Amino acid sequence: MEDYAVVGDYEGDETGECNDSGAAKIAELQATIDELNDRYLRLAADFENFRKRSSRETNEKVNRAIEQFASGILEVADNLERAAGSDDSSLREGLEQIQKILRKVLEQHSIHPIESVNKKFDPEKHEAIAYVPSDSKEGTVIDEVSCGYSMGDRVIRTAKVAVSKGKTEKTKMRRNNNGIK
Repeated sequence: MEDYAVVGDYEGDETGECNDSGAAKIAELQATIDELNDRYLRLAADFENFRKRSSRETNEKVNRAIEQFASGILEVADNLERAAGSDDSSLREGLEQIQKILRKVLEQHSIHPIESVNKKFDPEKHEAIAYVPSDSKEGTVIDEVSCGYSMGDRVIRTAKVAVSKGKTEKTKMRRNNNGIK
């Protein structure tokens, strides 16, 4: 048989059992393991509760924001119904009032129209639906078909616009033939 070296402070008797100090050390280590395991389980449970609570609070905030916005829009819807039921003479005035209320509701939620006409075309803010020859510089928005909106710094709907192609050769030649330079 081969000889093996003994590693560590093994103080047992000939039967291979540990003495009292070794057993106490094992019991102490087991208690530490049990305590750390208990702390881990409590921490994991606390984290799971926190995650669920955070998710629930986020959903509640989103729902409250939607409710506030819907409340303002419902006021606009009520006024549209009233305008539809009114006589023609006061219809225009009623629609102008509804438009003011709608702008106010949008403003309360930091939603603003994007200024487009006579601005340089920006694909982040504009969607070009036409590329038209005009006297304006090439790449300039010359008409807005549908207004775009931003919420804070974020575009929530791009404006549908017509963009200037610049002066075409026909336009330049026509001007020259008429004596206009």
